[in-house]
Amino acid sequence: MNKLNAYGYFFTDVGQALSRKEFEITPPESGEVIVKVHGCGLCHTDLSFYTGAVGTKMQTPLVLGHEISGVVVSACSEMENLIDKKVIIPAVLPCGDCELCLAGRDNICQNQKMPGNDFHGGFASHIKVPGRFLCVVAEELGEFKLEELSVVADAITTPYQSLKRSKAKKGDLAIVLGTGGIGIYMVQHLKNIGATVIACDVSDQKLESAKMFGASFAINVKGLAPRDLKKKVREIVKENSLPNFGWKVFETSGTGAGQMSAFSLLSFAGVVGIIGFTMDKLELRLSNLMAFDGDLFGNWGCSPKYYPDVVKGVLSGEIKLKENIEIFPLDKINEVIALSLEHKLEKRAIFVP
Repeated sequence: MNKLNAYGYFFTDVGQALSRKEFEITPPESGEVIVKVHGCGLCHTDLSFYTGAVGTKMQTPLVLGHEISGVVVSACSEMENLIDKKVIIPAVLPCGDCELCLAGRDNICQNQKMPGNDFHGGFASHIKVPGRFLCVVAEELGEFKLEELSVVADAITTPYQSLKRSKAKKGDLAIVLGTGGIGIYMVQHLKNIGATVIACDVSDQKLESAKMFGASFAINVKGLAPRDLKKKVREIVKENSLPNFGWKVFETSGTGAGQMSAFSLLSFAGVVGIIGFTMDKLELRLSNLMAFDGDLFGNWGCSPKYYPDVVKGVLSGEIKLKENIEIFPLDKINEVIALSLEHKLEKRAIFVP
């Protein structure tokens, strides 16, 4: 195969508009495939790269974007069976062979590659990626378009792995802090296993959505101190005969305030999961973990092994997707990024080349 002519929107410097440029993709080498991008979601992490809050591993200019779905159009000889397959590219691509991968913790593989961070990502017409852990989806997607499934790669799978890590179960009380692009799916995953969910956010509109997608209760935490939030949660627990202990708390807002509130909600035998990312530093009394015999965990991406279950949930309608996304032409990317930074997007944006 000759070099493939592609185009993408390149991140060149902090806060500057992404620049559309043509570039060449060299033929796939061993273990690689080329995917024609059908859709790429805009994630909070992309915005962190854009604003300079977080640095990328690959030097700029770099094509961002790590929530990607598409069709394999070229492959190395050992992966030719993937050609013409519809796929979702995991946001975290492990090596599959290291100590962590073999121990079942491949989402934190130290040899991992992340599109739009370690190499050119999905805000482009095509992308070349390792093919070993691609999630192949059915040829027939029913009511769904392939581009709509792009957000499976992070927004839906990351909270799903958090659900697994927490060992949440039917009858548990779960509290979700932040009900945006990731939190709304955390709510759904918890509701789907039979947990009672309390949604917390600073937006009444997002809280209404959270209730529509499975939260039994909602608390607007704007201006609310952590101790006052805990008091409100206890009132809900008492009034509705909910579990007093073993609360499962999930922080998805990616804010220092959210993390402080999450830790304040640690209960006896409780679990706190940190899913949203922030560079904010907190002052915590970690002895609470000892006193409550609690668990605190972080979550980085999602293991590729969980992707098929999530796709199945989306296609069956158990996980509501269409209501939480909005499609834009890739050429509108700078306008949409500006809207997102101004908090004017109500749904997760997906770009279509």
